[in-house]
Amino acid sequence: MMQTGKLERGLGLKEASALNMIDMVGIGPFIVIPLVIADMGGPQCLLAWVVGAIVALVDGCVWAELGAAMPEAGGSYVYLREAYGPAKWGRLLSFLVIWQTIFQGPLVLASGSIGFAEYFTYLVPLGKYGQKAVAGAVVIALTILLYRRITTIGKISMLLWIGVIGTMVWLIAAGATHFHPELAFTYPAGAWKLNWLFFAGLGSATVPTIYSYWGYYNVCFLGGEVKKPERNIPRAIFISIIVIAILYLAMQTCVLGVVPWQEAQHSQFIVSIFFQRIYGTHLAKFATLLILWIAFASLFSAALGYSRVPYAAAQDGNFFSIFGRVHPTKKFPHVSLLALCGVAFVFSLLFKLATVIAAILAMRILVQFVGQAVGIIMLRRKWAGERFPFKMWLYPIPAGLAIILWLALFVATGWKMLFGVIAILAGVAVFLVRSKGLKEWPFAEATR
Repeated sequence: MMQTGKLERGLGLKEASALNMIDMVGIGPFIVIPLVIADMGGPQCLLAWVVGAIVALVDGCVWAELGAAMPEAGGSYVYLREAYGPAKWGRLLSFLVIWQTIFQGPLVLASGSIGFAEYFTYLVPLGKYGQKAVAGAVVIALTILLYRRITTIGKISMLLWIGVIGTMVWLIAAGATHFHPELAFTYPAGAWKLNWLFFAGLGSATVPTIYSYWGYYNVCFLGGEVKKPERNIPRAIFISIIVIAILYLAMQTCVLGVVPWQEAQHSQFIVSIFFQRIYGTHLAKFATLLILWIAFASLFSAALGYSRVPYAAAQDGNFFSIFGRVHPTKKFPHVSLLALCGVAFVFSLLFKLATVIAAILAMRILVQFVGQAVGIIMLRRKWAGERFPFKMWLYPIPAGLAIILWLALFVATGWKMLFGVIAILAGVAVFLVRSKGLKEWPFAEATR
């Protein structure tokens, strides 16, 4: 017999903020720093981190308002369903969220586990198959650690958060005390010439910085497990974005002040090399272990959030009912978690990191991010004001900016935007076939 039930509200502000931040600071910033420098061609790469923070902040306003108004498990699934109408277009868009989550959620976990394995080779030389074995083992360990109550998860998240913030602070302190301005701020000729090449490079560089900021909304997927969600969800979002933006900018500046950008843009282990230049090989290896701690912490938070999306859809009758099962004693959606991590395990063995990052970005932008920004404008028109415990400042400017910036970033992914288009078209086709079989919208009227 299927075990269903309510989730436990066991996350306070500090746990919610910690889960957001450890989701944001995964292996991402440590592997994309060389890519960002190369795309911008010099220390002006700092601008890409600033633009990434701006995108996160304006989009965070959308997530904060939606999360406070609808504090339920599933996040985007619920928001799009309600914004566009649960009987018609909301059914399609919420289904597309689930459709994309089936692939994109495991891709996020796979990207982190692959990045973990690549950085692990700084400590232990591994061949192609050795790296894949490490990546797969990371997903298995993640599954085991997440298979427990949300209150225990909250305590684990605080421990992981301490390691994340401690490592970032050490990196920044080390860079600040060994900083060489002549390295950090030596620009190539024409670095600030604001032509189309500059903005093309900025758009390309912002794609990986956004990948590094993603996770500020993780608390929204856990809305059904947050205490006082109307207050804590918006606070957790903005606290995490501001704190991590400051840390990223400081980290990038410190790296530029220790490792020349001409060298850094080609380094596979940029942060390990950074510590090696300052402290030598032994402490560089210890620092690499801390980076791996951060990578694992991020995967821990991401898997937790994504596992709640299929659960929410199953509870709503819009996905396979088995995903709606809640563990009888631990009170978490165990089937959804196991399925997500199972697919992530397979993906971690099959794909390369660069392909995974591009696919993640292209698949999510149109439906989830642009769809939600448009959706909050629609909800403001049809819902009474008291239904919004939190209202974004300067509405509708943040929502409008979010739409423009996300569309610009979608174009900046280049030919890889096809990943997103193909995923959406395939999802629409599956939705239509399923709806026709069930005689639901848009085929319901034709059968009367």
